[in-house]
Amino acid sequence: MLAATLVNPMIPVLKLTDSVGTALDWMDEFRTKQLIVADSGVYKGIVSEDILFDISDTTEQLGRIIIQHKDIFASEDQHPYELLRLVNQFGLLIIPVVHEDKTIVGSILVSDLIENFVNELGVQEKGAVIVLKIAEKDYSLSEISRLIESNGTKILSTYYSSSEAAHPIHESKLTLKLNRTHITPIIATLERFGYEIEEAHANDPIESVDQERLDMLLRYLAT
Repeated sequence: MLAATLVNPMIPVLKLTDSVGTALDWMDEFRTKQLIVADSGVYKGIVSEDILFDISDTTEQLGRIIIQHKDIFASEDQHPYELLRLVNQFGLLIIPVVHEDKTIVGSILVSDLIENFVNELGVQEKGAVIVLKIAEKDYSLSEISRLIESNGTKILSTYYSSSEAAHPIHESKLTLKLNRTHITPIIATLERFGYEIEEAHANDPIESVDQERLDMLLRYLAT
């Protein structure tokens, strides 16, 4: 799944000669607070609803107002991980996708990106979520996979969150989505081999960890 496959062909591209009123109308119609702007097909930036609302004259052309993120865009072959980094770093609600010459390929709505990414991660599949706290020096996905598979369970997807500090004693987090809901034996196995369970979520009862934070991850994914 690359950026080009996520482009929504229905989302309009604004022109510098379009009016503020036209931009606001399109934002309302397509339920987005940002749209991209191009000049003769060349990417020029993003306009945001909050800026447009401050302009009293809705006939004002977009070329005369503030256009943001002129140097922020994605190429056709970028992976969703890179797209999510752009979203997080610049607070985007829409992602411009351009050719090498900066001509417009189209727009990706962040809501579409998240929906597709969640499907790729198997989040909607029935199964448990476990978050391990791991020292950098002890991280081995192959070893963790072996322990989990020894309980007749498969890992559907993983997410590794590295600690900010580079020192090997600092701890990172590994999120695992599994294909089973009954994970008490898996918890026991991981703990027996010294792994610390920071969070877990499953439909079946979990006996060896507190259940106060079981829904934390799924609540985050749903926001």
